[in-house]
Amino acid sequence: MPASHDGLWSIGELAGHAGVTVKTVRFYSDRGLLPEASRSAGGHRRYGPDALDRLRLIRSLRALDLPVPEVRRVLDEEDAWGAALEDAVAGRLRALGSQLRALRWREAALRLVRECPPGERAARLRLLGAVDTPPSTAPLARFWRAWLPPRMPARSTAAFLEATVPQPPDDPEPAQVLAFARLHALVTRPCPAGEQPQPEAHRTAGARGAAVLYAALAEAYELAGPHLLREREPHAGEALDGFVAAYASAYGTRDTPGFRRLLAGQLAADPRLDRYWELVAVLNTPPGGRPGPTPGSAHDWLLAALRAQIAEAA
Repeated sequence: MPASHDGLWSIGELAGHAGVTVKTVRFYSDRGLLPEASRSAGGHRRYGPDALDRLRLIRSLRALDLPVPEVRRVLDEEDAWGAALEDAVAGRLRALGSQLRALRWREAALRLVRECPPGERAARLRLLGAVDTPPSTAPLARFWRAWLPPRMPARSTAAFLEATVPQPPDDPEPAQVLAFARLHALVTRPCPAGEQPQPEAHRTAGARGAAVLYAALAEAYELAGPHLLREREPHAGEALDGFVAAYASAYGTRDTPGFRRLLAGQLAADPRLDRYWELVAVLNTPPGGRPGPTPGSAHDWLLAALRAQIAEAA
């Protein structure tokens, strides 16, 4: 690839060696990515032989869909294969991951509309149209934050949200898309007049007591999980004792038969979130899989065990 007599190439020569158009070379030059070595007497751009390697590198980076500012950062780094390139590639991978996830959700949503009876399509479209793609869990988190006692410690709130807000699958089935859309509709609907939005425990225990309560309940739910997986009937044992102890500790009282009777009555009167947990189970269950325990199903199992124990004692 001989250069001109002065060892420099014109913009046309550089474009020809690189296999690109003159317009492309001018574009990168005008943006400072491809410096000129000099200008001819007539004002034409002249490039040194090293410009060819730089232009090829620019094209390779752009082929990875890196934006011009990212390409500039990579080129400005002394080691072109160093941290700036790693950061740029990592950023593009994150962006592509989000785009692919959005496409998979759109595909599942389209299949959901196609597969439902014609008479249900308008309602399905309204449900799906209210949900971002890819879906955001922010409305679910807002629902639970409003449900929790005010001024509950931030660390306890974060742990509670981690347990109660499901993460949408990256590659969902239509049924999971529908479950998430219904969850979104459930948590964003106006609260009916007169409906009690919070359990009695919040008013009795207060913010810090509720934090203690939910930390202890998480342990009781974990102990109940294997019983649910084995489909065992609700019964007394370590899980139930931990469940009752969580409430007794939050209320500052002792676990006695009388307290268990009062607790069973109170929990029966608390607002129900069964539909929420039914939808979470659908969302969390992989295709062909078996639904796993949720905090809601564990709570129901433990409450049934408490009632059974009280009935047996009576």
